Amino acid sequence: MTSDPQSAFLVAVIGLAVGVVGVALAAFAVVRMSRLYHSYELLQVAEGRETIVDVMGRTMDEFSDLRDDVARLESALATTRRDLAMALRHVSVVRYDAFGDMGGRFSFSAALLDDAGDGLVITSIHARSETRTYLKGLHAGDSDITLSPEEQQAVRLARGADS
Repeated sequence: MTSDPQSAFLVAVIGLAVGVVGVALAAFAVVRMSRLYHSYELLQVAEGRETIVDVMGRTMDEFSDLRDDVARLESALATTRRDLAMALRHVSVVRYDAFGDMGGRFSFSAALLDDAGDGLVITSIHARSETRTYLKGLHAGDSDITLSPEEQQAVRLARGADS
């Protein structure tokens, strides 16, 4: 075997290059391994400290509790909306002088309705010697008993229509 100085030099350069690449790969692996070890430390239980796994578990439990709370609140809101739709919350009062000679508007008709127009009309007729009060039920804004013009106006006003 003849040893040519150029061949030996070439083999030495290639060996050196392979060695440098090996050292670079080893350094990269050490840096990468250090980062992975640091990340792994965050996941490990440390004395008196909460780990990221604990935090994530607690957060998921709290999120589940919040989801349940929202579902309960949505149900309660739907019930409240149904109840509110049936509440007598549309109210109007029409005052008038029932006989024209009293000199004052002491008579009135008051309409109390829910969102569907169900409810009642209360009418109080004031005369010189007496006052009479009448009550008429309403279904969808109509009554089985004929409504006076003042009662009709009170119902229109309660339903949101202008006089």
